[in-house]
Amino acid sequence: MPVGAEQSAAPFVPDDRTLPVLQEAVQHCQGCDLYKNATQAVFGELETGAKAKKPKVSIMMIGEQPGDQEDKQGRPFVGPAGKFLDKCLEAADINRRKVYVTNTVKHFGWQPRGKLRIHKKPSMKEIHACRPWLEAELEAVHPEIIVCLGATAAQSLLGSGFKITQSHGKIHEVEGFPPIIATLHPSAILRARTDEDRQRDTKIFMDDLRRVTEFLKK
Repeated sequence: MPVGAEQSAAPFVPDDRTLPVLQEAVQHCQGCDLYKNATQAVFGELETGAKAKKPKVSIMMIGEQPGDQEDKQGRPFVGPAGKFLDKCLEAADINRRKVYVTNTVKHFGWQPRGKLRIHKKPSMKEIHACRPWLEAELEAVHPEIIVCLGATAAQSLLGSGFKITQSHGKIHEVEGFPPIIATLHPSAILRARTDEDRQRDTKIFMDDLRRVTEFLKK
């Protein structure tokens, strides 16, 4: 990429908006610098790992970025946050097989701390660069509703001023997108400082998921 050129994944996104083609193409993406230190790109998927070209999807859940385990395994939400999410979806009576999970950016951004790779929040430049992949996923899966997990995903679709603490659990209409609801990120809940905080945040999360359930039943 020439020095000073605007970073974007657009040149790497194929015209074919089917999941198997997109999943293959994303591995060659160099739309921003995150790819340089990542093991592989981590694209979205259904729990089944199905390669269906046009899967039937009720919910598209968008997190921030792959974590350490996701980067190693090449699949989204396979670490502790993913297991917690699965448990909460079941409790909220949401069919996990109709939930497509993905992230705002597709490569793991990290910084070293001893032998550990510590998560580094993606910049707005990296989020904008990766946006064409998210738009391609939306075209491929046509969800009934989008659930943004955490502030990064929410702000990427609902604006930089969006605050999870104030507006979680509300349905937002944005031109060009299905209805959007934002809630806490499972990893943030797991990182809560006290048991009391974790219980409070889990209740917020479950209440928001039940609003999603109610929306899908309409």
